[in-house]
Amino acid sequence: MKPIRTATLAYFYGALVLLFMLAKPCFIYVQSEAVRGEVPAADMARILWHGLPLDLATAGYATAPLWLLLGLSLWFRLRGLRIVYRAYAAIVATVVSITLVADTCLYGFWGIKLDGTIWNYLSQPGGALASVSMNYAMWAVLATVLAAAVIYALLRSIMPPTLPPCRHRGWGTALWTLMGGLLFLGIRGGVGKSTANVGMAYWTDRPFLNHAAVNPLFSVMASLQKTRNFQDECDFFSEDERARLFATLHYNTESLRPDTLLRTPRPNVLLVLMEGCGATFVHAVDSASNPSVTPCLNRLAAEGIVFTECYANSFRTDRGTLCALSGFPAFPDVSVMKLPGKYGHLPSIAASLRQAGYATEFLYGGDINFTNTNGYLLATGYERTLGDTSFPVSVRRTHDWGVTDHIAFDTLYARIMRYPKDKPWHTGFLTLSSHEPWKVPYQRIAGDERANAMAYLDDCIGRFIDRLRQSPQWANTLVILLPDHGIPYPDTLTDADERKSHIPMIWTGGAVRAPRRIETLCNQTDLPATLLGQLGLPHDDFRFSRDILSRTYTHPSAVHAWSEGIYFKDETGITVLNLLTKPVSTFREDPQPSGRRTNAAKAFLQTAYDALGEL
Repeated sequence: MKPIRTATLAYFYGALVLLFMLAKPCFIYVQSEAVRGEVPAADMARILWHGLPLDLATAGYATAPLWLLLGLSLWFRLRGLRIVYRAYAAIVATVVSITLVADTCLYGFWGIKLDGTIWNYLSQPGGALASVSMNYAMWAVLATVLAAAVIYALLRSIMPPTLPPCRHRGWGTALWTLMGGLLFLGIRGGVGKSTANVGMAYWTDRPFLNHAAVNPLFSVMASLQKTRNFQDECDFFSEDERARLFATLHYNTESLRPDTLLRTPRPNVLLVLMEGCGATFVHAVDSASNPSVTPCLNRLAAEGIVFTECYANSFRTDRGTLCALSGFPAFPDVSVMKLPGKYGHLPSIAASLRQAGYATEFLYGGDINFTNTNGYLLATGYERTLGDTSFPVSVRRTHDWGVTDHIAFDTLYARIMRYPKDKPWHTGFLTLSSHEPWKVPYQRIAGDERANAMAYLDDCIGRFIDRLRQSPQWANTLVILLPDHGIPYPDTLTDADERKSHIPMIWTGGAVRAPRRIETLCNQTDLPATLLGQLGLPHDDFRFSRDILSRTYTHPSAVHAWSEGIYFKDETGITVLNLLTKPVSTFREDPQPSGRRTNAAKAFLQTAYDALGEL
């Protein structure tokens, strides 16, 4: 066998590895200074070194079809081989350029590496584009096209004009088989017990540097949700030990309490999910935040009931919404809202209230089919759902995500005024304007677009509550204000820092008996049991929801899961686990290491996956 085939394969593989390595400094350069910080030359070298195994593995996956094609040419005269190669090179160039550019551009908004979440957006690309301005999107498209052209030209130049026949097919096949074995080792990540995984690129306690090392194509491939047996996930303990450890966490508490927060056992219930409005924007629950950003929420917290130690279970809207409404936990790599066969078996606030005689409705100013939200809502108890198509055409694009908040709040108010007075109602409402690209028809906080977007949301809520207070509906209505998740504000916050997932929960309305400040540690998922407990309704089917006002809630704790890890927080401190390393390691333990917290986090996650598998 002449070395021409070997050289072609080696050049193709080497070109991809080089491209992946060159993409890393580009990725770092594009991020904002606040996100990337200062990356010394030594750290850049470490990023390239620690990311190399995943680059080699990804290049191996892309080279494998070429290895097969050229191997066949040892034995057969393949007509049109160059045409096939060019087509394949075009596909590789397109996929690589799209993934690298998308990862580089979206990281500043998402704060995580590109993973299987991107597949949720392919059928609805407007959802992803809504996170960026039109100019930004156009530059990203241009960068993708240019990158694809350059990569294609590079890969096309590798293929020689002709491939001479192989005169010694036996030796050639043996050598080609050896090259295939080396390619397989690169894909596998070496000869050790551990196969290539994203955690291989992690090398520091600075998340951004770890993320910079991770190959985004590998991240996407590794996170693809195939047919999975969720009950086999995260099997840290034997079943008996898992059950024993989980029992110590005292989930699904019985509702035993000496008093009630409400004036009436059957108030109307309005749940407002505030897009991204974490505690770092609300001074009433985070004393380090700027009190001028959300003065209305601060006032409502003082006038009503504020839960100061509530934490979001997840980092994305589709997951946080399900956590709040169904009291079901979040997962690092699964969006339950994308699994119709699963979420249809979940309990929900809407279903419980509907069974108690409530009329139920959900309103969102954006595309309510996005991330399968509409299917989930309708399957879990909402009688009617309204999205952007329920609004006049003239207002449907007043925000990049749909109908801007002040118009949506006006519609919400008008609908509430039409609700019958002889039947209790429950309405869910998801806001959208406090989301990147942070463009709102409001300007109060100059130089800080995110804080200004939250100030706009706050103003909308304040005006809405003031109007509702003057209406006949106010006296018998409970309004619950709760975010779907927090955001990295300031930029340095990551999911490993509990401040990012710290969120306000405020109960207000005429149905509230008296102001109260509740400083009990809890989760977003505890809303269903706590609310239903106050209404005297059963919540036994909410396995992961706790009535935090019950006397049986004796072991307060909070968990938060994201694509890389999970943390467990209780009165002793916090333990943050890195789930991508093999074995699982810790990001952080504060104030000191705790085996109990580590086991609690693992037992919780194992139990949650088992429960998902059982649905």
